[in-house]
Amino acid sequence: MTIMSDSTQIDIAQRLTLVRERINAAENNHQRTPGAVDLLAVSKTHSSAAIRRAAAAEQKCFGESYLQEAQDKINALQDLDLEWHFIGPIQTNKAKGIALDFAWVHSVDRLKIAQKLSEQRPEHLAPLQMCLQVNVSGEDSKSGVTLAELAELAQAVVQLPRLNLRGLMTIPARTDDLSVQRHAFASLRLALEALNAKHDLQLDTLSMGMSSDMEAAIAEGATIVRIGTDIFGPRK
Repeated sequence: MTIMSDSTQIDIAQRLTLVRERINAAENNHQRTPGAVDLLAVSKTHSSAAIRRAAAAEQKCFGESYLQEAQDKINALQDLDLEWHFIGPIQTNKAKGIALDFAWVHSVDRLKIAQKLSEQRPEHLAPLQMCLQVNVSGEDSKSGVTLAELAELAQAVVQLPRLNLRGLMTIPARTDDLSVQRHAFASLRLALEALNAKHDLQLDTLSMGMSSDMEAAIAEGATIVRIGTDIFGPRK
């Protein structure tokens, strides 16, 4: 087993500081309320030790995409007060574990999955906080409900017990063009605003923006940015 050096601990702490500074700067540049954007550290494929180092630098919320890997980390880090977010594709046979071990799920795109999570969420736990994943770029390779189908799904999900529909999530097509990035994120913001205006859903969460495009996401109203590489380094 390879043990990370102290320099790795310092690197994660320093990287977290730099990411937080980027978030603060983007909030300021785009007239967002200071502290309006929460940081979700995407720790998938990274070790429990790396997460522990991030937690020591006051990071509380972590995003995982693979259930078994995540459960191993959750068990290993039970001594820490962490909040776990599931952000990957969901198979029906994984719903029980996700409903049991996570506080948030960002990646629901089918009613069947939401129903399974609702059925499997234990009564003694707080309602599972949920975002619907929207495929704003229309990519065949990406998960997510279409914008045209979103309202129907949202109205069905909000009726389910043990769930609290909070907002929307997206992973748009990758591009370095800032205007294209902003257009994709703006479409998600407008979709959330339309759901609130037409159906009174009172959604408050836009989970959008990663290491390469979080400034554009913050400009268009992100409330959660999901950052992995710029905190933990390249994915293993």
